[in-house]
Amino acid sequence: MRVAIGSDHAGFELKEVLVKRLVELGHEPEDLGTNGPGSVDYPAFGAAVGRAVASGAAALGVCCCASGNGIAMAANKVPGVRAAVVHDVTSARLAREHNDANVCCLGARLTGGAAAVDAVEAFLSATFAGGRHAARVGQLAALEAVGR
Repeated sequence: MRVAIGSDHAGFELKEVLVKRLVELGHEPEDLGTNGPGSVDYPAFGAAVGRAVASGAAALGVCCCASGNGIAMAANKVPGVRAAVVHDVTSARLAREHNDANVCCLGARLTGGAAAVDAVEAFLSATFAGGRHAARVGQLAALEAVGR
């Protein structure tokens, strides 16, 4: 699966760990930066991942910053993106199953490398449950349409 991945400087090291694991699992990571630990602004990278997912260039996305919040906010500004901040396997799985999240965001200063890897693996392997959750995801899409 093609997976867009991006981070700011705070999430750079975690992004590198995740890119390596994605390759090991047979996925095709599209690394959208940043490419080093120098200070950068997270909105550019969250938006880049969001655009890749929304356009269909990537099936899913992964973002990393210090807390996961800022980069999730940036990704969520892209129409069609449902970015969720996750901290563990359960939050990652439920983001896909209940909310049809298509971008997973992690906080490098909050979630260790092993937990982040496990969360991303759970996110990528989970599927949207539909059913009662479909109407709620539809309501999210309607809110997005009103905002344009």
